[in-house]
Amino acid sequence: MAVRIRLRRVGSKKNPIWRIVVADKRSPRDGRTIETIGQYNAQTEPSTIVLDEERANYWLEKGAQPSERVAGLLRIKGIKASGS
Repeated sequence: MAVRIRLRRVGSKKNPIWRIVVADKRSPRDGRTIETIGQYNAQTEPSTIVLDEERANYWLEKGAQPSERVAGLLRIKGIKASGS
Protein backbone atom coordinates (compact mmCIF):
# COMPACT_ATOMS: atom_id res chain seq x y z
CA MET A 1 0.00 0.00 0.00
CA ALA A 2 1.40 3.37 -1.06
CA VAL A 3 1.06 5.79 1.86
CA ARG A 4 1.21 9.57 1.62
CA ILE A 5 1.20 12.37 4.15
CA ARG A 6 -1.12 15.02 2.73
CA LEU A 7 -3.71 17.67 3.50
CA ARG A 8 -7.42 17.06 4.06
CA ARG A 9 -9.79 20.03 3.84
CA VAL A 10 -12.17 20.71 6.72
CA GLY A 11 -13.97 23.85 7.78
CA SER A 12 -16.87 25.75 6.31
CA LYS A 13 -17.36 27.27 2.88
CA LYS A 14 -14.69 29.88 2.10
CA ASN A 15 -13.05 29.14 5.48
CA PRO A 16 -10.69 26.21 4.87
CA ILE A 17 -8.70 24.59 7.62
CA TRP A 18 -6.47 21.71 6.63
CA ARG A 19 -5.71 18.54 8.58
CA ILE A 20 -2.37 16.87 8.00
CA VAL A 21 -3.23 13.19 7.53
CA VAL A 22 -1.65 9.89 6.59
CA ALA A 23 -3.71 8.19 3.87
CA ASP A 24 -3.54 5.60 1.13
CA LYS A 25 -2.40 7.29 -2.07
CA ARG A 26 -5.45 5.98 -3.96
CA SER A 27 -8.10 7.39 -1.59
CA PRO A 28 -9.76 10.75 -2.41
CA ARG A 29 -8.54 14.00 -0.85
CA ASP A 30 -11.23 14.10 1.83
CA GLY A 31 -11.72 10.32 1.96
CA ARG A 32 -10.66 7.68 4.43
CA THR A 33 -7.44 8.29 6.34
CA ILE A 34 -5.14 6.13 8.43
CA GLU A 35 -4.19 8.77 11.01
CA THR A 36 -4.45 12.52 11.61
CA ILE A 37 -1.10 13.94 12.71
CA GLY A 38 -1.72 17.69 12.71
CA GLN A 39 -3.51 20.70 11.31
CA TYR A 40 -2.68 23.76 9.23
CA ASN A 41 -4.54 27.09 9.06
CA ALA A 42 -3.24 29.50 6.43
CA GLN A 43 -5.79 32.20 7.30
CA THR A 44 -4.13 33.26 10.54
CA GLU A 45 -1.19 35.65 10.64
CA PRO A 46 1.28 33.99 10.90
CA SER A 47 -0.02 30.65 9.59
CA THR A 48 -0.76 28.09 12.30
CA ILE A 49 0.94 24.71 11.98
CA VAL A 50 0.23 22.13 14.69
CA LEU A 51 2.06 18.86 14.09
CA ASP A 52 2.80 15.70 16.08
CA GLU A 53 6.47 15.53 15.10
CA GLU A 54 6.99 12.09 16.64
CA ARG A 55 4.22 10.53 14.50
CA ALA A 56 5.39 12.41 11.39
CA ASN A 57 8.89 10.99 11.82
CA TYR A 58 7.43 7.52 12.43
CA TRP A 59 5.50 7.58 9.15
CA LEU A 60 8.43 9.02 7.21
CA GLU A 61 10.64 6.20 8.53
CA LYS A 62 8.01 3.68 7.40
CA GLY A 63 8.23 5.06 3.85
CA ALA A 64 5.29 7.49 3.67
CA GLN A 65 5.83 10.15 1.01
CA PRO A 66 4.75 13.71 1.86
CA SER A 67 2.86 15.74 -0.73
CA GLU A 68 4.60 18.83 -2.06
CA ARG A 69 2.70 21.18 0.28
CA VAL A 70 3.20 18.96 3.33
CA ALA A 71 6.92 18.64 2.56
CA GLY A 72 7.11 22.44 2.78
CA LEU A 73 5.25 22.45 6.10
CA LEU A 74 7.59 19.78 7.46
CA ARG A 75 10.56 21.86 6.37
CA ILE A 76 9.14 24.87 8.24
CA LYS A 77 8.79 22.75 11.40
CA GLY A 78 12.37 21.48 10.99
CA ILE A 79 11.58 17.90 10.04
CA LYS A 80 13.69 16.39 7.27
CA ALA A 81 11.34 14.70 4.79
CA SER A 82 13.42 12.01 3.11
CA GLY A 83 12.64 11.18 -0.48
CA SER A 84 11.08 14.54 -1.35
